[in-house]
Formats: sequence, C-alpha cells, structure tokens
Amino acid sequence: MRPVITASVPLLEPPGWATAQRALFDLLDDAWRRFATDFTEGDGRLRYRGRLSSRDGADDFYEAFFNWPQLYLLGGHSDLLTASERHWEGVTRQLTELGMLQDEFERGYDWFHQGERMLLFYFLCMAAPERFARRARRFAELYVDPGYGNYDPAHRMIRRPHNGSDPRREGLFDGDAYPWLPQEARMYGFPLEWTPEAGSDTPPPARDPRLGEEMRRRMGAGDTAVNLAVTGLVLNAWILTGEDRYRDWIATYVGAWRERAAARGGVLPDNVAPDGTVGGLLEGRWYGGHYGWSWPHGWYSVGHAAIIAALAGAAATGDDSCLDLVRPALDEIIAQGKVMAFMDSDSSLRSKWTVQLGEDVVTPTLHVPFRHADRGWFDYNPMLMAVPMALWHHSASAADRERLERLRSASGYDWRTVRPFRSKEEAGHEEPWFAFLSGDDPSYPERILAAAQAQVRHRLARMERFRGTDVPEADIHLWQQSNPVVTEALVQLTWGAPQVVYNGGLQQARVRYYDATAVRPGLPPSVAALVSRIDPEATVVDVVNLDPRAPRSVIVQAGAFAEHTIRAVHHTVCEDPAWIGDLYDYGHGRPAVTSATTRADAPWLQVDLPPSTRIRLTLQLDLRTRPPSYRTPFGGRDHGVTS
Repeated sequence: MRPVITASVPLLEPPGWATAQRALFDLLDDAWRRFATDFTEGDGRLRYRGRLSSRDGADDFYEAFFNWPQLYLLGGHSDLLTASERHWEGVTRQLTELGMLQDEFERGYDWFHQGERMLLFYFLCMAAPERFARRARRFAELYVDPGYGNYDPAHRMIRRPHNGSDPRREGLFDGDAYPWLPQEARMYGFPLEWTPEAGSDTPPPARDPRLGEEMRRRMGAGDTAVNLAVTGLVLNAWILTGEDRYRDWIATYVGAWRERAAARGGVLPDNVAPDGTVGGLLEGRWYGGHYGWSWPHGWYSVGHAAIIAALAGAAATGDDSCLDLVRPALDEIIAQGKVMAFMDSDSSLRSKWTVQLGEDVVTPTLHVPFRHADRGWFDYNPMLMAVPMALWHHSASAADRERLERLRSASGYDWRTVRPFRSKEEAGHEEPWFAFLSGDDPSYPERILAAAQAQVRHRLARMERFRGTDVPEADIHLWQQSNPVVTEALVQLTWGAPQVVYNGGLQQARVRYYDATAVRPGLPPSVAALVSRIDPEATVVDVVNLDPRAPRSVIVQAGAFAEHTIRAVHHTVCEDPAWIGDLYDYGHGRPAVTSATTRADAPWLQVDLPPSTRIRLTLQLDLRTRPPSYRTPFGGRDHGVTS
C-alpha cells in the first residue's frame, strides 16, 4: 500500500511554467508524428537507399529516436511507446541488412559511439522492461560471459577497442588505413603523433603510418577507457534481473580500472595492453589509447565513459567510493585550467561551443584541457558540466556541490543565461539549472521551456527544408540533426535531474511519475510538475492539475528506479472554503494555506488532484535504500518485471 494525499489548494492563477510545460508536451506530440511521416518507412526504418562503407554509422540511425521513449516516460502520448519500439525494430532490421549488426547488436565498434546507439534501447527497457528483458540479457552476456571473446577475466579487461557481437571483428578499420577525413584531421589532428612520420611532409591519409599499421598495432588491441561505457549495458541487465553475476562483473571491471588509476596518482589512464599493462603498446604512455586522452576527443569521451562506470559501480555495489574513478581526473583538468576567451583557445570543438556560448565566446572564462599528449595538456574548452552535475546529483555531497560552486565562481559569464541551442547530447543547460536550484533564478522554468519551444520549432523548419532528401552516406547525421523531440527541460523541471549522460548512461532522477488512472509511467494529461530543490532532506515538488473539470491522480516515485525511500512528506493544505466568498461577492478571497505531514516510508506516494488544484510537496528522501529496479507501483500490470 502507498500513502495517498489529496490536493486541496485551489488553482486560481495557473503559473506560467505549468501552462508552458503542457504546451511543450502538445508541441512535441505533433512534432514526433511529423518526423515519423517525413523520414521513416512503415516498418519504422529510416528512408535511406545508400550503403555504409565503413564501421561508422549505426549510432546515427538510432540517435534520431534516442529520447522518444524518454518523452513517453515523462508523460508523452501513449502511442509514442509503440512508435519507439517500431523504430528500434525497423532500424535494427535496416542495419542488419546493411551489414552493421549481428544478432541485433553492433558487430564491433568503439563504445563512444556504441553508447550513443544504446540510449534508445535503455529507455525502451525502462518503459517496457518485460518486452526487452531477454534482449538486454543477451546483449550483456556478450561481455559478462568470456566465451563470447570480448572479456578477459584473467586481466579483468575488454580485449579490444572495437568489440561487440562478432568475434572476428578485429583492429580499428577494414582496409589499409583508418578512414580519417581531411576536415577531421584539421579539427583533431592525428593519433600517435610521437611516432616517426613518413618523410618531412604529412603523407596522404591512405599512406600515413599513424593511420595504418602503427595504429592497427598500437591502438587496435587491448582495453581502452571508453570501454567503461559497457558498464551501462551490464547495469541495465542487473536492474532488470537482479542477478549477482551482473553486479559482480561491474564491480570487478570498475575495480580494475580504479586500481590502474590509483597506480598513477588517481587520474584514469586510457589504455591497457593485451598482457594487462598500462601503456604496454604505447612505450609506457598512460595516454594515447583509442578515443582516449590524446585523440580524438580526450575528456569528452574519457570523462563520459568514466562517469557512466562510476555511477554504475556505485549503483550496483552500493559503494560510493566508485565515484573516485572520475573525481581525480575531473579535479586534475580543473587544476590545469586557464582563464581565456574561447576565441583564443585551441579547442577542437568550435562548432559546439560557438552556439552554446553565443556572445560569450569573447568573454574571458575558465577553460580546462580536454586532451593530453607528450606535449602536455592541450585542447582547452569551457567545462562540460554533465560530469560534475551527475556526480553531485548522485552523491548530494557538500564536496561535489562545492566543486560546482568553484566552477561557477571561476566562470566569466552569467550562469543564469539561457540560450535556445540544442547540442548533440540534447543537453548543455546545466549551468542555468544549477543557478535555479540554488535559488538565484526563479524565472528559469519559463525561460528554459521557451528555449525548448524554439528548439522544436527550429527542428520543424529543418524537417520542412530537408523532407524528401535522398540522404547520401556523408550526411546521415541529417536525421539526428532534425529530430524535433527535446527533453532536457522536462527532465530537469519534472524529474529534478540532469539529462542522461549521452554516451551510454542510464537516467538519473530525484523523482518520477505515474498516471494512476491510465496505469502507465509519466505525468497524466493536464498535470504539470516542477522540482525546484533536490536536497534529499527537502526535495520540493509543485504539482498542478490545470484541468477545470477532470480529476487526476499522479504517483510520485522516489528515484529513477524506485531506489530511494520517501520517509515523510510535508504538503500544502487549504481546508477553509471561505476564500470562495458569499453568493453576492464580486471577487474571491485569499485561500488560507497551511501545511500537514504524512509519513510514507515507501518509494511511492499517490497524490489525488481534484480539478483546478495544486499542491507543494516537500519530500524527505533517503537515497539508495533499495536496489534499483524496473518495478512499478502497479506490479506486473505496467510492464513491471517484478512487483
């Protein structure tokens, strides 16, 4: 049984954030339907008649839909789940026909990209666990069972940077050289820059030893830090099944990387040779592995993989010291920071930051190095906030919050600034969200919802422009660049959470919701929610029923996976109807709002909302009091694996 509270405070003037939130849900419902009509076939696959000539590309097909089941979980239309499943299945068939998948899984590729591909699948598991549990187990077994050839239990490592369902997929490329384009070389340079070049001038890529035999030999075998994102796949299987073998694998694999980091002062290395030694193929270097510290993205790939593994280790084992897999590296790059204008930096990610910073590209602010090579730290960028925000959200510790405060103090631009960009990660507004949670910007909810509207409408215009385009292989990013579903604002405001870590993380949340009447996840129709504080001792949630005629009933869940406990809830009450006035009064009085306390001691709390009512909940949460699970408050009636 779960406690039930009935809202009694009248909704007289709907708050702007509530009406804007419901308007965004309506716009998104129209937008995803238009995308499906314009860019997909009847079986869910994307309209594409070309081929894929390299190992790259599978992620781009799935990324066009990655947040569709996430929107369903937030409260999107009920048929969005069916559509999301159809697109996953259609794209999976399509990519199998194109030779990219074997047994519905990538044949072998790096986990910077595979993690992006898996987000759609993880959200489908979250939304419909019974229908995806068998696949989730089968995919995780590719790594947990050494018989598939991906995992070396003796050295506690994944055997190669490109891994997956095809044990014959070796190295990093097919043919003689890595398919490195000239524009990519201009942005990111070359791997193995310390090896002798062929002659005094840079040879053509097809004959450059750094992209051929040297890369195959030194970078195409052994483990690499970006493989840490595999822990998201195994964590998903553990949440679905509760089987100890998945938990134990995560603990072992994360533990091995923690030991390697500790051996060099705490900062995570990026490569392990087949014999289990760090730097064994790179003449002792702790940097230089595939998608590691030196090339091509550095912290952008290493940091995301490390936080995915740190959170997976903490969730599976209950040991928050797993977060030390990522903290020392994060603090090291902050310590190496410099104050400069972005336009004066050596950033390799200029297209990302010019949009995100806007006019502040000329404002001196803290920049941190993303990459490290023989020359030391380089590739300076503003701090990516996904990692420090995910740390603080999980731990709620004073130290992790203090790091955010230091980063804010070192920033030359105003963290309250909201710009209507949409990054690849469908994130990037962590700074203004943190300012809001700190009590510094009460206007943030309405402004981020307005920015979300702008993002959707921009994507709709792009869809109109490119509808009917015969997409060439070089432009397969068109679909993800046109995906009109935006969820960051809704995740922050309703779940009290940062957007999912894009390269293969599982969703974090202070709270989630279920429609008690429809028996499904998400906010009910006409209901809006706002989390304005995520302090576990006082997580503040406002819930509003905008419907003037129909009652609604919403179940509040503690945590993304019912892993927290609601000990008690303090909530607003209006028991005196005198505010209505007498028959001949021309106006109304001010409702007398008091408070009450209800004991819960459960992961769920039901709030019944009569027409035109609102309630403020101040939840006292105990974090991580039970194993994360895909169970629901309805038991097996809503795709729950266990009751």
